[in-house]
Amino acid sequence: MFDTLTQRFEAVFAGLRGKGKLSEKDIDEALRQVRIALLEADVNLGVVKAFLTRIRERAVGEDVSKSITPGQQVIKIVHEELVETLGSQTVGLEKGPVPLTILMVGLQGSGKTTTAGKLAKLLTDRGKKPLLVAADLQRPAAVDQLETLGHQIGVPVLADRTSKPPKLAKSARKEAVRSGRDVIIIDTAGRLQIDEGLMKELAAVEKAADPAEVLLVVDAMTGQDAVNVARGFQERIDLTGVILTKLDGDARGGAAISVREVTGAPVKFAGVGERLDDLEPFHPERMASRILGMGDVLTLIEKAETVFDEQEAELTARKLEKGDFTLDDFLGQFQAIKSMGPLKDILAMLPGSGSLLREVDIDDRDLRRVEAIIQSMTPEERGNPRLIGGSRKRRIASGSGTSPQDVNRLLKQFAEAKKMMKTLAGGKGVPSLDGLLGSRSRR
Repeated sequence: MFDTLTQRFEAVFAGLRGKGKLSEKDIDEALRQVRIALLEADVNLGVVKAFLTRIRERAVGEDVSKSITPGQQVIKIVHEELVETLGSQTVGLEKGPVPLTILMVGLQGSGKTTTAGKLAKLLTDRGKKPLLVAADLQRPAAVDQLETLGHQIGVPVLADRTSKPPKLAKSARKEAVRSGRDVIIIDTAGRLQIDEGLMKELAAVEKAADPAEVLLVVDAMTGQDAVNVARGFQERIDLTGVILTKLDGDARGGAAISVREVTGAPVKFAGVGERLDDLEPFHPERMASRILGMGDVLTLIEKAETVFDEQEAELTARKLEKGDFTLDDFLGQFQAIKSMGPLKDILAMLPGSGSLLREVDIDDRDLRRVEAIIQSMTPEERGNPRLIGGSRKRRIASGSGTSPQDVNRLLKQFAEAKKMMKTLAGGKGVPSLDGLLGSRSRR
């Protein structure tokens, strides 16, 4: 995500940090490089001009000239202004009447139907009971797609291929009340481009549904075009927010940085992967930190807390203190890490990891290899790796599709990890979940 833009910012910041004092010429050169980086990322020109003007006004001020570390002060200003551009604060869904009605709108191909399913999954995980409504009757496969998604996440789908979208939207409230659903998510039709027919249908559906939220789904891969799409929808319907999709792809950053400042509509969610749980609340400060190469530790902790159970962490700590940590426990840790998402994305949330990720080839197949090797061992071998001699290593390698050298390497890593984690846990009582996660990240 934003890899090229991040590299550009890192280069600018490296030049600023290396200077004891900053002249206006230094600041002008840094801002020139920032301008080039943003334009290359397809950020809207008006947004770029306003962003740089705000930075320059603050960067040539008294606070920077008198600062002990002027370079760091300018970096802080850039970060704060980028947060402001992205939206200043996290904006969640409206707390409207129950059932809360959410209208999903957008062009065809933006990922609207899939995002409706992801949003339903996210709300279900939060304890809500959503109802999906298949009101996209223009695309033949849209109803089938939404029904498939609903089945996968255990959310009912209201569909009637013979009905009209406004009528279906109006009947959704009665169905939600009847079935005890507290959120209605309506998937509407899209087009390849904004046209009169699309807008008339959306206006009719909006009137029938009376939604508390109208969320525009925008493909982040389209750059400035996403901003033009947002403007077009905003002129005809009352948008309450934006969802950016495909931020895990080769997104240059233009849409994410531009759309809120140009439209005034807050970005509420971001799609960061293909899985149904790859939809995140949009946090401007965290996104700014990611773009500037500063990592995103808070999101990493939140992801970890969803897969690492506190009681299991305490049990693991006790096992470490007693020396009972086994390869089964080791496997469990790797499987939990894998469930958090691609390893490269996880490591990218650590501050300063950008250059490391560009120099080192991070491959999720390494995690699968660990799984295969341990799963090819007998329960006895997992409990006592010292039993694993030459013949057993050859058998394990054959069963896992690896080599004896791979098995040796894993056993060595396990021994080192066990020793390090026992040192961390010993003499300090049971460490916190954060402490255990820290030790895992270093393993």
